[in-house]
Amino acid sequence: MSSSVRMIDIAVNFTDSMFKGIYNGRQCHAADIPTVLARAWSAGVDRIIGDHFMNQRRPSLSQKLMIGYRSCYEGRLYCTVGVHPTRCKEFEDSGDPDQYFQALVSLAREGIEKGKVVAIGECGLDYDRLHFCPAEVQKKYFERQFELAEAVKLPMFLHMRAAAEDFCDILKRNKERFIAGVAHSFTGSAEECNKLLAFENLFIGINGCSLKTHENLDALCGIPVERMMIETDSPYCEIRSTHAGMQFVKSNWPSKKKEKYDPDSAVKGRNEPCFVRQVLEVVAGAKGIGEINRLSKVLYHNTCRVFFPNDLDTAADALLEGDHAINE
Repeated sequence: MSSSVRMIDIAVNFTDSMFKGIYNGRQCHAADIPTVLARAWSAGVDRIIGDHFMNQRRPSLSQKLMIGYRSCYEGRLYCTVGVHPTRCKEFEDSGDPDQYFQALVSLAREGIEKGKVVAIGECGLDYDRLHFCPAEVQKKYFERQFELAEAVKLPMFLHMRAAAEDFCDILKRNKERFIAGVAHSFTGSAEECNKLLAFENLFIGINGCSLKTHENLDALCGIPVERMMIETDSPYCEIRSTHAGMQFVKSNWPSKKKEKYDPDSAVKGRNEPCFVRQVLEVVAGAKGIGEINRLSKVLYHNTCRVFFPNDLDTAADALLEGDHAINE
């Protein structure tokens, strides 16, 4: 599938075992990231922000940053550095939280120097999974990571689940410490959406999990496209046939079960970056936007402003400045 639409998928979990062909501990097919990427590029995906990395106990940064992808992907694959809220106990389990923090600073700086790390995160609060990490520990080290963003002058890649009040309180206390950010994989209410939009430097990331119900679509319609980014969060968060957003999906790819793997087909039930095109289509459909190319330019521009400020598409920038806002 070829496309004139340009998109940036801001969230892909390339280190997930499904991209290695392993499902529930069982090897079903060979690792296939190059094939997955080829489908993404053909669909119009221009760049991808992949997994976040946490500390020096992982493999070397050169291996970690986009898992040692070949030089042909240079300038297309990026990542973040930070600690997910469900992993924040790692600060204390390390035996020296300050040393752990300094390792994050070093990792971020090395990644910036290599041109691969574009944000701090994924950090935030997740009260749906307190069995992994207590709320007080999450809050303590979410706040600490604003210090990291301030130290290396990067935007923040944020996570909020069932924690809007505490999340926004922490953001308010630290709003001067980060230059911009995105609350990714947004699944909250219209009221929670408005709380996030009150922060002028914050964008909202939309994926399949954001498009499940009619209430989700109502919340989506309240987000100005100038404050939005799109993502897959693959291999999770696909748009399913039962989701309210499916009515607006126009692009489809052949798929086969993992046991009958075919490199020319997607794996049924496994999300991948090419499907960010479907997210774009649902946003357009739900908001009644007929010009999908125009919408894609706005979302692309938003993402560049935050994560690639030195690489804005100047032609698109001029076009956007000369046009009226797409929502008007």
